[in-house]
Amino acid sequence: MNIDEKLSKIEPKIKEPSFLENKGLSNEVGYYIFDYDPKYELKVREEVSRIKNKINNSSYAFTIKEFDLYEIIIDILNERGYLEKVFNFEEKKGIEFTTKAIISLLKLNSDNNNVIVNYILERTPDNCVVFLTGVGKAYPILRSHNVLNNLHQKLDEVPVVLFFPGQYSGRELVLFNTIEGSNYYRAFPLIRWTYANKKHVWKGYRQGYQRSN
Repeated sequence: MNIDEKLSKIEPKIKEPSFLENKGLSNEVGYYIFDYDPKYELKVREEVSRIKNKINNSSYAFTIKEFDLYEIIIDILNERGYLEKVFNFEEKKGIEFTTKAIISLLKLNSDNNNVIVNYILERTPDNCVVFLTGVGKAYPILRSHNVLNNLHQKLDEVPVVLFFPGQYSGRELVLFNTIEGSNYYRAFPLIRWTYANKKHVWKGYRQGYQRSN
């Protein structure tokens, strides 16, 4: 399956009654990951925008609510008057120090007071599908598994789809296909994808790996 074929399956998938009602998931919360090769970032953004505009400007029984994680960070820092300070901080202290400061300021490692998670919760309407984008842009400030773990505990009435520039095996998120993976097994692949990796082909499943030789 190439990227165009995979992208073409998103719209039909999110329109399925079972997807919108979270049926067939053993009563688990409907969290999904659409993973893709980072080189297709612009193509994915275009398709997300197209789907969102089509759904939201038609008479469907649900809407698409997109949250760009990077833009959320910028909005919050700007709203609190920290944006210019952060830019100055980066020039004087460097990116690593600034990243740690932002993580602390936004409480991104907190289970209960994560500012990004609360931002999303406060702005998620009923009868919608949540699209989480901007993962690559938000790195290294924001880690996908932290956001998902925190959201999973609090947002359980609407389906959530994370668009992830990397690989999701069903147990591990590997950003940009290169950065050391973060364990996460509570989401379903939105569209099944097969990865060829040297001698093995790995298929991501809900509870782990299945190797095909």
